Amino acid sequence: MATTPAAESRSPEPKTNRIGLTVIDYKGGKTTLCAGCGHNAISERIVEAMYEMGVQPERVAKLSGIGCSSKSPAYFMNRSHSFNSVHGRMPSVATGAMLANRNLIALGVSGDGDTASIGIGQFVHLMRRNLPLIYIIEDNGVYGLTKGQFSATADLGSTLKTGIHNDLPPFDCCALALKWGATFVARSFSGDKKQLQAILKTAISHNGLSVIDVVSPCVTFNDHQGSTKSYSYMKEHEYILNDLDYVPYYEEIAVEIPEGSFMDVEMHDGSHLRIRKLQRDYDPTNRLAALAVLEDALAKHEVLTGVLYVDTHKPTFLELLNLGEEPIATLPESKVRPPKSVLDQMMEELR
Repeated sequence: MATTPAAESRSPEPKTNRIGLTVIDYKGGKTTLCAGCGHNAISERIVEAMYEMGVQPERVAKLSGIGCSSKSPAYFMNRSHSFNSVHGRMPSVATGAMLANRNLIALGVSGDGDTASIGIGQFVHLMRRNLPLIYIIEDNGVYGLTKGQFSATADLGSTLKTGIHNDLPPFDCCALALKWGATFVARSFSGDKKQLQAILKTAISHNGLSVIDVVSPCVTFNDHQGSTKSYSYMKEHEYILNDLDYVPYYEEIAVEIPEGSFMDVEMHDGSHLRIRKLQRDYDPTNRLAALAVLEDALAKHEVLTGVLYVDTHKPTFLELLNLGEEPIATLPESKVRPPKSVLDQMMEELR
């Protein structure tokens, strides 16, 4: 049977995920960041992870503060909810959003300045609460919007393009997260596609606070010799702690396991994080061990990447507050507003 010219030119149907969406459904606007910025690579990994996990875009709330990193939520998942908050105050907005609607998947994107400088107080208290939130720090060690000054994560002894040396020790956001209560802590590199994707997929299925510190080189102000957050420095000094494999709950929980030492961590939704230990004595469920390997890497001038810590047992902030299963945002006024008799009683007590 002969085919018509129209049939021959017809494009193949686009590939869809398990909920029938194409990868285009997870895209955002055109980026205005510098060409080659590591933040754009992170946005691409978020798009891929959400698409492959089959997350409904309308269930996602994207939250950010101020900075180059906080612009990036505009560049992925334009069908999702989005709120660009005040500098360093994204954790407060995220907390309010999750308390109002626990059915959302909260995705916070911050930077090293937004988190470790003006936002350090909110960041630390967020750790204490273990709010269900994916918190991505796009970490380049400088303030890219204000001509490249050192941020609070810039390493001691690193230099700016002007030759100025940094004389102050850095905050390690992963160490802070480990110390103060985050239940999933990882570090990655924007140039490591496979590792970052596996980490993001695990964070999506984790019921608790996931802190992912991603070294994301600033090609304009911090990608030169002397920078410890440049592409060349990361390629020379990255030490990969573990090799990751993620298996979603809706796929068969089985992978071909080569020889070596492995750990299998079951997530809350039934998904599995499979970790091949490159250091055979490392246990990612041991918080003290995670802090120790970070200190050891610092002494060796290594940038440690991989999953540092996983805790699937600690209650979340929503569970501690004993919130009902129905989101507060959907409750009728009769349930969320005290009746006049109660308000009158309160006023009498205040007299």
